[in-house]
Amino acid sequence: MIFPFQLDKDLVIFDVETTGPDVYKDRIIQIALVKIVAETQELVQKQYLVNPLQPISKESIEIHGITDEMVKNELPFKLIALELYGFIGNADLAGYNSNRFDIPLLIEEFARTGFDFSTEGRRLIDALQIFYKLEPRTLKAAMQFYCKESFENAHDAMADTLATMKVLVGQIDFYKNKEREIPESGIKVINPLGDSLQSIHEFINVNDKRVDFTGRFVRNENDEIIFNFGNQKGNLAYQHPNVLRWIIDKDFPLQVKNIAQAILTGKLR
Repeated sequence: MIFPFQLDKDLVIFDVETTGPDVYKDRIIQIALVKIVAETQELVQKQYLVNPLQPISKESIEIHGITDEMVKNELPFKLIALELYGFIGNADLAGYNSNRFDIPLLIEEFARTGFDFSTEGRRLIDALQIFYKLEPRTLKAAMQFYCKESFENAHDAMADTLATMKVLVGQIDFYKNKEREIPESGIKVINPLGDSLQSIHEFINVNDKRVDFTGRFVRNENDEIIFNFGNQKGNLAYQHPNVLRWIIDKDFPLQVKNIAQAILTGKLR
């Protein structure tokens, strides 16, 4: 492959699969890297399965299909860290959503093994950010894509409301009788939005574990309410009444306070 841009140093494109979505608490279970050597544009590939030394969440297994059994005999990160660190060297880094997830997670993993993996002096190329910047997901862009109409009066409340109505109708019409892959499952379906508000609601909210709109409370794999922020993140909410009382007394959204109160009084679990 001939790359249509000049490399003045090596570029490593990589992706990770993990035990979960938390950059600090979760661990890498698979990492794949492709190094483009600047001098020759040769591609050098490396891939590792990694024993995370902690359970893989059910939600993550549903996404990537890697189970605890599949990685239990693999080396932990600390035993591949030196080789991995040397392979990356001083290369620039690229990925998809890598600036917000993969790179911070990699920094944490290296830090636990005693390596200071710095991004200083590296160029960080996130393809997702390119996508967002060149294919903006604004109401104006949606009007043009789904309705083939320009939208010049953005940020007037009524104009935005009417435009949103047009976009919603345009989306339903656009995807009707078309096959699309559902990202969460990888299953291809025809007419993914369905024919009712209920089917649209279910499409949007599939796998949404939030109990409140802000996501302070979520449900775990056992459908129990847990904290999703701060030092208590991941802990069962009903087991920490003092934290619930603190939430009720502090500056949190009313919905969050009401949920805390319901958990505290045993009406919600």
